[in-house]
Amino acid sequence: MAPVNPYRDINITVSASHYAFASPSSPNAPVLVIDRPSGDMRLTESPVLGGTRMGSVAGLLGVIRLRLDKYIIIITKAMLVGRIRGHAVFKVQTAEFLPLQERQLHDPDEDTYLSLLRAHLRTGPMYFSYTFDLTNSFQRQSSADASLPLWQQVCHCLSLPELLANPWAGGGANPRPSSRGIQADERFFWNRYIQSDMIDLRGSSPAMDPFILPVFFGFLSITTTALKSTPLSFILITRKSRHRAGTRYFTRGVDESGNVANFNETEQIVIIGDSTRGLGGYDQNSIASGGKASIQQIKVFSYVQTRGSVPVYWAEVNNLHYTPQLQVRGADSAMNPARKHFDDQVRLYGDNYLVNLVNQKGREYRVKAAYENIVKLLVSSPVESKEGSEEIPERSRRIEPTKGANTLDQLHYVYFDFHHECRGMRWHRAQLLLEQLGDGLYDQQYFHSVEGKSVSSDIRSYQKSVVRTNCMDCLDRTNVVQGMLALWALNRQMIDAGVLEKGENAASFNSFEVIFRNGGSEFVIQGLLETWADNADVVSRAYSGTGALKTDFTRTGVRTKAGAIADLSNSITRYFRNNFSDGPRQDAYDLFLGIYFPPATAMSSLLFIDRRPIVIQSIPYVLCGAIFLELAAFVLPRTTDGGLLSMRIFVLFWFVVALWAANFVMKHGKLYVSWPRLNTLGFSVQGYNEDLSRAKKDLIIGKWVGRGGNARERGLSTGGSGRLIHLEEGKKRIE
Repeated sequence: MAPVNPYRDINITVSASHYAFASPSSPNAPVLVIDRPSGDMRLTESPVLGGTRMGSVAGLLGVIRLRLDKYIIIITKAMLVGRIRGHAVFKVQTAEFLPLQERQLHDPDEDTYLSLLRAHLRTGPMYFSYTFDLTNSFQRQSSADASLPLWQQVCHCLSLPELLANPWAGGGANPRPSSRGIQADERFFWNRYIQSDMIDLRGSSPAMDPFILPVFFGFLSITTTALKSTPLSFILITRKSRHRAGTRYFTRGVDESGNVANFNETEQIVIIGDSTRGLGGYDQNSIASGGKASIQQIKVFSYVQTRGSVPVYWAEVNNLHYTPQLQVRGADSAMNPARKHFDDQVRLYGDNYLVNLVNQKGREYRVKAAYENIVKLLVSSPVESKEGSEEIPERSRRIEPTKGANTLDQLHYVYFDFHHECRGMRWHRAQLLLEQLGDGLYDQQYFHSVEGKSVSSDIRSYQKSVVRTNCMDCLDRTNVVQGMLALWALNRQMIDAGVLEKGENAASFNSFEVIFRNGGSEFVIQGLLETWADNADVVSRAYSGTGALKTDFTRTGVRTKAGAIADLSNSITRYFRNNFSDGPRQDAYDLFLGIYFPPATAMSSLLFIDRRPIVIQSIPYVLCGAIFLELAAFVLPRTTDGGLLSMRIFVLFWFVVALWAANFVMKHGKLYVSWPRLNTLGFSVQGYNEDLSRAKKDLIIGKWVGRGGNARERGLSTGGSGRLIHLEEGKKRIE
């Protein structure tokens, strides 16, 4: 049975009573009609009369309900970025909103919701394919039921234990879907929430399948090159989980459902035997038809790594200081969420090698200790071992289970002191981590399939475990280590494939290593650096708001002073964005992913209005004014008969005002942080109230604080909870 793929082209007809969506390439297929203004959906076989044709779109991203109206989100422009096994892959470039109602007046809250969503779609890298499941790794796809519609293949893959128990369940003519389909892995189906209305309609109308288009959020790069005259395609995909997604300081640790912040799955794919160039890729159908591709075998290699926040309850509370306040709860409180998290990870990936890169000194030590405590609580009869040196008592630490009595005994904790070992820009010493992982790297293997003899794949090996890497943010140090492990896996794959001889290294071939580290073609390397360096930047921007640090090492293999200066610039930019602009970014995540539901009320709640006391709002303006007057006193020309004494008094006065205003802002920093306004964070409420209480005791303006304004937490919704808790224990997803 041929699979049902999403429509490549959809024509839109609009009238005062409905929107109609039909594919001109499937004229006999039912038409999707969405009534206005109710938003009711239906499929109809008969022609839809009336209306004006708006044009053709690349797909329907979904439907979202805001406070006053529902909106259909359409993909108006998509860019072809390459082909994977002959399947075209696209990046969403522009999207538009089709309202169901014609509003005559603008509502402030509704307009802000739309602005947040547009910003999210404009800046969030999203990819899709009409014929290829990008949300699943090659290994999971080997067990998918290819006869199912594309969006359902996201959900029907065997878990790793099931796959290894019956390795021929996938890859044959009749692969068996998982009996545990209800526990579907939908982590990377980014638009799953806004497609829920369409998926609900599909329950009664299977003809809805071609309108459902799964999109993933993250990074994708496809490069065709050659290694030792062997043509190959190098593909890198990073998929960001839609569970507990958000920004750097507003989503940390684990939630009650076992989801961790900044969880990403990165898959490195190498396809050997692909002789095409540019945006090409071999066409799997040509293998069956005896085409040129069938003359040689097509070898597919895949290697998967993951990253994710330390799975305990912890947070860093913004207060305008460069180093936020760190709060960590005891490991006992996170036992159940951590168990859920690792149960899922073991089911999906097998053994987990938990590489922890946080610093063992200073403020980060508490996070390290909490991680180690939670691992010791989860595994059976844990055995610890550590290695020290004359300079430092603990260079590395391992925690291993001894019984193997339960699922979580497949956890292997490996601590590596990245700061100590790689200090002084000696980041090549991260290679020492390979020794710490030992036989675990060899035993995990990788996914390897061969195609060319028949339509079905001949699967030679499965990846049996995964390295889960984390630092504090799961960004910069994690990127360095993941790039190193990826190159190590690539060398092993190429040796096993016969492309390299034993003892050879891909890094020895300059033309290929430049492609591996920087991206480009085998002929000219110029322009933007891509692949692993760009992957690091994309993951970092989604979480921290800036490109990654330390990417000069990923690109060139050495740490440079220019890279250190670039890192300083990124660090300063991160400080300002994390404190003054991450609130709206977090709101956009929560709105798009369905973590926050706008209340359907007739009256505007003015949710986004600044409710701080006027005097609190005015202090930054006073600071800016004082600095301006100080500069003006030194820059502007003076009259010859002007009194020197009066000028000095003027300068001194505004200097004192500037010092007082700057001190007030830094001392009461939580009053000036851009907090999320949709889902109130418990620690933000508490921090705001504490700083507001201190501001009321200020000798100069204390008596005016609280007058003429609402003293509630900045951005707290009218129906929000004012509970004062010490940590955010996670926002529950409701779908």
